[in-house]
Amino acid sequence: MSRQIHFAGQPVIFTLSGLRRGFQNCLPLGLSVFAYGLVFGILAVQAGMDVVQAGAMSLTTFAGASQLMVLEFWGPALPLLGIVLTTFVVNLRHVLMGAALRDWLVELPPWKAYGSVFFMTDESWALSVREMGSGGRDAAFLLGSGLCIYLFWFSATLMGASSGFFLGTAMSDPAVWGLDFAFTAVFISLLIFFWKGRSDLPVWLVAGIFAWLGWMVFPGKWYILCGGLAGGLYGAWRHGR
Repeated sequence: MSRQIHFAGQPVIFTLSGLRRGFQNCLPLGLSVFAYGLVFGILAVQAGMDVVQAGAMSLTTFAGASQLMVLEFWGPALPLLGIVLTTFVVNLRHVLMGAALRDWLVELPPWKAYGSVFFMTDESWALSVREMGSGGRDAAFLLGSGLCIYLFWFSATLMGASSGFFLGTAMSDPAVWGLDFAFTAVFISLLIFFWKGRSDLPVWLVAGIFAWLGWMVFPGKWYILCGGLAGGLYGAWRHGR
């Protein structure tokens, strides 16, 4: 028998109002994503893509870290296996992220649940976890915040890839404008967003230590999964004591 999850005595819902609120709440983060979307567009053209290819990748793949990684492989002969494996490893964290939103997702029809997680990003996930944790029961919040990031990411990709036509070489080096730090800055802001007090510090330290060990031992981006798993498991253990 399935178990229906309730929030404050009310079942999970999926409304246009929730979608709109998720979109609006995500606007500040969308502006940040726009900054490193510009960087991706510029680097994509420098790697050999044209504007259409860069835009199509952002529309269909919609995974910033993975797209930036793929640029390292881009060339006349594409190493498809390397691209697939790299993308898989970089995005393994989404397994953990989806599990964190289980209380919303299991209550939705498959087309709503899978449609929402396609648009799930680190930024929209962070906002949605906080929304759910505060008792919010409108699961459309996840889709709305994800659509916000999608819009900014795609438009920034097109603008970055087209910058040569409008700005000449002015945007050829993202570091000159400080845009190379945009990706890191967004994740630092997400960390601050989740900070609840000094009781969080041990979990953060465990995640950081294991991520560092993973970076020292394993190639590629496995350190992301190492840190995420260690921090998540330690946090679950503390919560269950």
